[in-house]
Amino acid sequence: MKKVVRFILILICALILILCGLIIYVAAYNNPADKELDEAGIAEKQVQVGSVTFNYAEGPDNGPALVLLHAQLLDWYTYSAVLPELSKGFHVYAIDYPGHGKTIVPEGYVMSAENIGNDLGRFIDDVIGTEVYVTGNSSGGLLATYLAANRGDVVKAIILEDPPLFSSEYPAVKTTVANKAFTQSHNALESEDYDGDYLIYWIDNSKQFFATYVFPGAEKLIKGMVTIYRTFHSDEPLEIAFMPVSVQEMLRGLDYYDPTFGAAFYDGTWNEDFNHEEALKKIDCPVLLIQANTGYLADGTLDGAMSKEMAEVAMDCLSDGKYIYVDSGHVTNLEVPDQFIAIVKDFFLEAENG
Repeated sequence: MKKVVRFILILICALILILCGLIIYVAAYNNPADKELDEAGIAEKQVQVGSVTFNYAEGPDNGPALVLLHAQLLDWYTYSAVLPELSKGFHVYAIDYPGHGKTIVPEGYVMSAENIGNDLGRFIDDVIGTEVYVTGNSSGGLLATYLAANRGDVVKAIILEDPPLFSSEYPAVKTTVANKAFTQSHNALESEDYDGDYLIYWIDNSKQFFATYVFPGAEKLIKGMVTIYRTFHSDEPLEIAFMPVSVQEMLRGLDYYDPTFGAAFYDGTWNEDFNHEEALKKIDCPVLLIQANTGYLADGTLDGAMSKEMAEVAMDCLSDGKYIYVDSGHVTNLEVPDQFIAIVKDFFLEAENG
């Protein structure tokens, strides 16, 4: 009897996976965001700049150049909901910076703000060839800070979208919720069982994440869905539909993510030669600091990119800064895209018109 029940359960699981596979197969060819990007003339491209092969999405030349730098663990596609509208008034460049997306770096590439920031500066020089506006989310916001502080000759104004200023510096980073992700990156690289497939490693070690944001035990189903998707679309970005969009985008980003990026936050090397306070004080251009929801867990762990006090210190360091609070999670461009679009247009076009 037990064998019969076990067989039925296995059969049900197999049927569920087959159904998921069919759903995935169909959904991959009916993503409305892809259609909107195509209609807006936004195309994915690759270019060699120094030792880095950058992957990025570029729109038509409809205005001043706008560089968009995504959050850690994600890729340029996280901006897919805002790029079509922004491309109507800007020449958009959404870039996969090193450690993310399809951007390729040489073996031993140093994952640090200085190294990545300098390569992004070369991208602006060699590919864009003109002054730019820059908006960056999370780690992308740190890179936007680096660019504004060190490449003021090409950066006209920046928007810092909930960046982990001060909180991601070592050792303060150890008291943040983000340190869980950095620790996981470090552990993967130190593990004898890690085979280089970081997405699968992350799924296997993120039961609590799925219990919180999807449902308990979802990691097993999602792991099967990832396997099926890869079978049908081995050379394409991961698209697992019918989940919260933030989870979809994280899975897509993790499929390409290089854990050496996160491990550099874990040991503090990412911020070597990049002191946040000194960098902010060097910036001469207009800066808009967006802060999303923040707070503390019961044990005192910072649950957000910055505390309110950190945001106040950042503002005190800026010579031409504005502050805005957005009632949203960390990736505001993904969670409140219309509000993000309005903020970007208002701030950069105001800067453009003097």
